[in-house]
Parts: sequence; structure tokens; C-alpha cells
Amino acid sequence: MTQPREQNSLQILEIKDISVAYGTKTAVDGVSLQILRGEIFGLLGPNGAGKTSLLSTVEGLVKPIAGKVIVDGTDIRDNPALVKSKMGVQLQATSFHSQLSIKQLIKLYAGLYGVRMAPSEITAKLDEIGLVDAVSKPFKELSGGQQQRLSLLIATIHNPNLLLLDEPTTGLDPQSRRQLWGRIERIRKAGGSILLTTHSMEEAQTVCDRVAIIDHGKIVSCETPQNLIEKHKEDEKVKEVARGAVTLEDVFIGLTGGEIRD
Repeated sequence: MTQPREQNSLQILEIKDISVAYGTKTAVDGVSLQILRGEIFGLLGPNGAGKTSLLSTVEGLVKPIAGKVIVDGTDIRDNPALVKSKMGVQLQATSFHSQLSIKQLIKLYAGLYGVRMAPSEITAKLDEIGLVDAVSKPFKELSGGQQQRLSLLIATIHNPNLLLLDEPTTGLDPQSRRQLWGRIERIRKAGGSILLTTHSMEEAQTVCDRVAIIDHGKIVSCETPQNLIEKHKEDEKVKEVARGAVTLEDVFIGLTGGEIRD
């Protein structure tokens, strides 16, 4: 069975003055953020703005040149294994073994996380995400939406305190996207906290309690979606791109520019 989540402080994640560099290029430049327990927090930014580098630092995959990442009160440098055990991660592209069945993958990752799951529990979880009839299918035969639902189930199989989602709805149809939003909300209601990156302004405005806009490695603004709109709706660059009432997308483009990033 999964263990109950700990409740030690208001913050589940503290990012303190994080800087990340690749050679002479600075990808993240002195970023500080706090994410609260039970919060869905969105990280927005153009391509190359530093989103993935920051997320990879929180995951422990990238070592910063400065700053701290503290998850549930523990500095990742002091006890990386403990910190990683408290996190679940769903990447934009999931690389599960293509030949393994859904059931085999769940049992494999449950074992890796030290979670005991009876067959009835596996069935119940698959029923929740509409995959109970595909339990014996190999991963490679699942549709994109089915793969996303399974990868989110596996990312949360150990009941993590903090869930990291990297553009979780990319490539999903509207029905699958709305279903995933519902699952994210249920995870929050069960006591989880979520940090997600997204290019979808609709997604950010619909599911996120707060969002931060990052550009050129720095946080440009951080507020609730509605407060971001109110705060910047009179900015000249925002008003230039707005068509009617100012939207979150207008604010985003006004603050980060309209040029296409590769």
C-alpha cells in the first residue's frame, strides 16, 4: 500500500537562486520560486526560455552551478534518493519498453518504488483511467492518449508528494486533454502538488492556481492567471497584440515577444 503524504510546511518545493549553464550559455539565471502544498503551478515560456532546464534541475537530472532545490524540507544535494522518492515525473516523451504489457509495466514500476499492489488494486486503477480492457496490450499498441494516461498512472503509483509534468497534454485530442485535466485535479484533491510546463495558455488558465512566465532564463512574472492579466493589461506591448479583451496569451506574447523560437 502507498504511504500517507507528509505535511511539514506550507511549501512543497522551494527553488532558491538556481542558475544552470551549458558551457558559456546560461540557461537558468538566478530563478527563485516557491510552490505550495496542494497547488497546481504552471511554468510558461517560449522554446529555449529555460523551462526544461529548470524542471530537469528539480528532478535531479541537471546539476546547477548555483542555488538550492528543496523538496518537502529536504535539500536534493543532501539526500537525492529521498527527494526522488517523493516525486513523480511524467515526461513529454515516455520511453517505456515497447513490448511489455500494461500489467507488466505497472508491476515493474510498483516494484521499483517498493509499492505492493494486489491484482485487484491494479484492476481498479486501470478501470479509473479506462484501460482495464487493455491490460494485456503491449505499450507500443496503445494510442497516444492511452500512453499518456498510463504514464501518469505510473508517475503517481507511489503516491508522490510532488508531481512534475512536462507538457503533459501535447498531441492529445480535446477529450483526452480534458480527461487528463480532471485527473490532475483529483491528484491535487488527494493532497498532491503539481508543477507542470505547458505551451497551452488555455491549459494554464484552466488548471493552474498560479503561473510563472520564464524567458531568457529569468522569471518575468508570477501570479494567478487572472492577476497576470490584470497586472499587465495596460502594458503597451500587451495592448499591441491584444484583439479585444486581454487574454493570458496576449500577456505571454507581450512579455516574451512575438518572434518564433526554435
